[in-house]
Amino acid sequence: MNGDPLSDLLRTVRLRGAVFYYVSCWEDWAAEAPPACEIAPAVLPGAEHVMEFHMVARGSGWAAVSGLAPVRLEAGDIVMFPHGDAHVMSSAPHVEPQRIEADWVFATRHDPKPMPVAYHRGVREPGAPAPVSDAETILVCGFLGCDLRPFNPLVAALPRLLHLPAARAGGWVARVIDQAAQESTDPRPGGDAVLERLAEMMFVDTARRYLDSLPEGATGWLAGLRDRYVGRALALLHQYPERPWTMDELGREVGLSRSALHERFMQFIAEPPMHYLANWRIQLGSRLLRESKRTVASIALDVGYESEAAFSRAFKRLVGLPPATWRRTAAAG
Repeated sequence: MNGDPLSDLLRTVRLRGAVFYYVSCWEDWAAEAPPACEIAPAVLPGAEHVMEFHMVARGSGWAAVSGLAPVRLEAGDIVMFPHGDAHVMSSAPHVEPQRIEADWVFATRHDPKPMPVAYHRGVREPGAPAPVSDAETILVCGFLGCDLRPFNPLVAALPRLLHLPAARAGGWVARVIDQAAQESTDPRPGGDAVLERLAEMMFVDTARRYLDSLPEGATGWLAGLRDRYVGRALALLHQYPERPWTMDELGREVGLSRSALHERFMQFIAEPPMHYLANWRIQLGSRLLRESKRTVASIALDVGYESEAAFSRAFKRLVGLPPATWRRTAAAG
């Protein structure tokens, strides 16, 4: 661990991406995507949580999710739905959307990806070649999967609709969108891997820029990273999870009394530091169980437990299964 909590977490929650659709749009158009949980087994098999994203390669449009005001999108913008909400993408907020049925997503899950889809007052033969040269709007659409369990505070810290305008995205994002569009229309060997990595990079950068844009007074895990004291505490707990931390010692390290640190941690993270540490240790342990053949006893020592029995009790309390059983289940899944 390197003391960078965001990077640490992203390594342990198995972030992975997939670009699925290259969408060309003319005149009035609107599409309603189902909740990501309904199509997760088709788009990212094995992913515990799925988020959908859209990159605007050309033109403009709107993104909307129930209960929130529609958001205007321009070329170079990225919009993401971190909680997997059903949502509508359209040329204008008033256009009646055509719902994308989950059955169609499952029926086409083995078709070559990215799949071209054309919208012009409805769907024009999904999967058929589309004359994209004169399309008014082009979207590159895909999915990101990650684990929520045992512990992932990042997803809960993100809004239901996350909009990254081109002006705030930086020049490299425009190049990513151009590259994604090129790989989508001119498939080459290794293209799937390129698109997967591009999607993952886009998510990481979007999360970082959202963190940078948080207003003063914001709370939550991401806001905690930015706080002088809570951020330092999180960095220490991530970098040295094996240390026998106490509140007194952690407070001395960050320059606060134990009571002041507890209060500040609760304000941002909504749980005490030692409770956070226990969850983080189990998250680290779950990664080692999944990715290595090491014994449960050695993993327990590495993540800060004095014995295999103590680690097993804590693991079962959070996950619901003993470590060895969870490892077999994870391997089978």
